[in-house]
Amino acid sequence: MLPLSALGDGNKAIIKRIGGKPDVRRHLADIGFSVGETVNVITEQNGNIIVKVKEARIAISKEMAMKIYV
Repeated sequence: MLPLSALGDGNKAIIKRIGGKPDVRRHLADIGFSVGETVNVITEQNGNIIVKVKEARIAISKEMAMKIYV
């Protein structure tokens, strides 16, 4: 298991665990990040990671990506 931020551009993985405080986990779930979902890293730009999850492209900070384990 490794954090989403360590996954390279163009790679897909399945979310295994989401860490952080309950409000952070709730926020991530609200925008589509939940255990068992497939996430595709599109690119990393200016400290943000652009991913595709549930047919939506989302930009998250590297700090937030460190809480998502694939």
